[in-house]
Amino acid sequence: MKSETDRAGRPHIVIVGAGFGGLACARALGNSEIDVTVIDRRNHNLFQPLLYQVATAALSPADVSEPIRRSLGRYANVRVVMGEVVAVDAGRKSIGLKDGDEILYDRLVLATGSDYNYFGHKDWQQHAPGLKSIHEARQIRHRLLLAFEKAERSKDDEEKRRLLTSVIIGGGPTGVEMAGAISELGRFMIARDFRSLRPDQLQVLLIEAGPRILATFPESLSSYAVDYLTRIGVHIRLNTRVENITAEGVQVSGSLLPAGCMIWGAGVKASPAATWLHVEPGPGGRLRVASDLSVEGKAHVFALGDTALAEAEDGKPLPALAQVAKQQGVFLGRALKANLLKDKPIPAFRFHNRGNTAVIGRNAAIFDFGSWQLKGYLAWLLWAIVHVYLLVNFEKRMLVSIQWIWRYVTRQRGARLIDEDAVATDQPPHGAKIHV
Repeated sequence: MKSETDRAGRPHIVIVGAGFGGLACARALGNSEIDVTVIDRRNHNLFQPLLYQVATAALSPADVSEPIRRSLGRYANVRVVMGEVVAVDAGRKSIGLKDGDEILYDRLVLATGSDYNYFGHKDWQQHAPGLKSIHEARQIRHRLLLAFEKAERSKDDEEKRRLLTSVIIGGGPTGVEMAGAISELGRFMIARDFRSLRPDQLQVLLIEAGPRILATFPESLSSYAVDYLTRIGVHIRLNTRVENITAEGVQVSGSLLPAGCMIWGAGVKASPAATWLHVEPGPGGRLRVASDLSVEGKAHVFALGDTALAEAEDGKPLPALAQVAKQQGVFLGRALKANLLKDKPIPAFRFHNRGNTAVIGRNAAIFDFGSWQLKGYLAWLLWAIVHVYLLVNFEKRMLVSIQWIWRYVTRQRGARLIDEDAVATDQPPHGAKIHV
């Protein structure tokens, strides 16, 4: 079945993906004389930079997500389709959906984001989920909190140590944020709410294959992060490669690290957009694009965000950051509108760096603005302000701000909920026993 724009004679732009870039592009095209179709396999957008707070019980899923239809509902020319793209025919200007439907376009924007790269070990994902979806965040939260409950009941010291051990693979921003949050959450919960556990029994391991964590930041900021994480009880293992991940734990250097919760944050890869277009992908599976974000060799097809391998003015690839995707989305939406309605050429995209940041823990964050850096409490405060500002609407900004203020004052986390229906499916690994 074919689906075409309902208004004959008007140009039709299809945007695949409703993340930072896709939403920004759709909004820039909103209420114009162009028909826009936004396609996403989920019915909601997701603020991924705060997903780690869902995984560590600081926020609920509704705080960091919103239905796409609500985000774009005020634009009469924008249509939302929940579906999964499986093919693109650039010659016919059509895309194919998994259910067999076909949608025609005049211009195509691919903003499909990225996924975690398990480097050929897809089976590791079931034991060490990443942080790319609400499902994964809730899965991590469930395993983390359930491990504490099982440890409280266990009479076996070895099993208790395993349950209270969390292993985070990958020393990038996600891994650092998770390590700091788990350490602070665990020590507070044990000291306040558990009677059979001691804070010194908690162990958080951060494993990084490279020579330092936060490798994209200046070394001084990386060193600050190491010092802070060490002070709050995180054990960092550098130059350590993961050899295997099982239900029992993580194997490194020929030995097993038993763990109750394992989290993957070691690398990302782009969506299969290059496969859809039958083109050779660039590093990380990203689509090579020209300065105007058009996909090389594919007329009327554009890519942005994590999907695109765009270059800065110095020739270096732009990082896979939310601010890059959002700027590209606004730029491309405005440029396509001017191109289709006023026949103006699409100019080159110019990225304006507003700083790279990572939060490490309570009152501790880092900011890299290129020519100068910021760390500590002021960086943490700026990180909070920036992330609240980037939330999708005023309601989310208010809700998250109030919860953060309350959590800061009380140290309480209100989303410490375990799905009782999932408990039966999360049994101890083979050979392990919980003694009660």
